[in-house]
Amino acid sequence: MHLAIIMDGNGRWAEKRGLKRVEGHKKGAEVVKEITAYCANNPEIEILSLYAFSTENWKRPKMEVDFLMKLLDNWLKKELETYIKNDVKFETIGDISKFSDKLKKRIEYTKEKTKNNKKLTQILALNYGSRDEITRAVKKLISKNEEITPENIQKNLDISRDVDLLIRTSGEIRISNFLLWQIAYAEMFFTKTLWPDFNTNELEKIINEFKKRERRFGGI
Repeated sequence: MHLAIIMDGNGRWAEKRGLKRVEGHKKGAEVVKEITAYCANNPEIEILSLYAFSTENWKRPKMEVDFLMKLLDNWLKKELETYIKNDVKFETIGDISKFSDKLKKRIEYTKEKTKNNKKLTQILALNYGSRDEITRAVKKLISKNEEITPENIQKNLDISRDVDLLIRTSGEIRISNFLLWQIAYAEMFFTKTLWPDFNTNELEKIINEFKKRERRFGGI
């Protein structure tokens, strides 16, 4: 199974408690660790894709963006041992060229150290937008003088594996430019739970509900 999650609600979680928005991001990072460990120990889940930072998130206040970059760097440094312990392979999708050299090195180092892990592939979408991804895929095909077909486009996306289950937290009912191609036949669940309050019990309930759905992929 390819599970994708739009992790939404960190800022609102903090504001509801009279805290700075960055405190919500800190708490949200703890939930990422919990959910990843759960998925690594669920043999049905092969890929966990998490929407961490979109191409539109640069519009946020500079202080918040800077904090998120620092949080990601510290997270990867601190959690490398956890990735290895849980046999989790770390990957990214999106255009990380805009990130600092230090952060890019941290990302590549983590990928290298976990490349042979097999229980789960965790993918962070970083400076990611699906329209940008599809545009880049088409440009690749043009540069290689290859025919533009649905199959060739999919092969040249940041991730070609279709999503089976998409979850969005926080009560918002929209996709926000996340994996638009890959979710063509995904089952979707929207929960009002803010991401920092999301937990493995709720995830397990959603997965159980997902299993009950009949997936016809356009057929009868």
